[in-house]
Amino acid sequence: MAMVDGLLEQEEDYSISQLKILNTNIFVENGHLSEPGIIENIAQTAALRNSYQAILDDKEPQIGFIGSLKRIKIYNLPKVSTTIKTKITVLNNLMNVSIIKGETFCDGQLLAEGEMNIFLQ
Repeated sequence: MAMVDGLLEQEEDYSISQLKILNTNIFVENGHLSEPGIIENIAQTAALRNSYQAILDDKEPQIGFIGSLKRIKIYNLPKVSTTIKTKITVLNNLMNVSIIKGETFCDGQLLAEGEMNIFLQ
């Protein structure tokens, strides 16, 4: 299941993805993207960043797994047919763990934010 449509921006310490919310998305409930869908979108934005960077560095992309979630706050759920943008900022890389901050926006409004530890295989 793809929870990102594309990479909009990639900088040294952050990346931004976008996703159009379709009614066929498995995380859509009652016309809105659910909380687990937002969390999965943040995780897949981090995976997209890591894969893109691996390609730039001529390396094989690593598989990642969510290790933990911290300080997750979801303020609003995006409606079907809207497009969200998710920014992940790399807070730290320790051995095979990336610590990221995720922020999800729709029409400039902050919908969700939180931190994630991602273990890389």
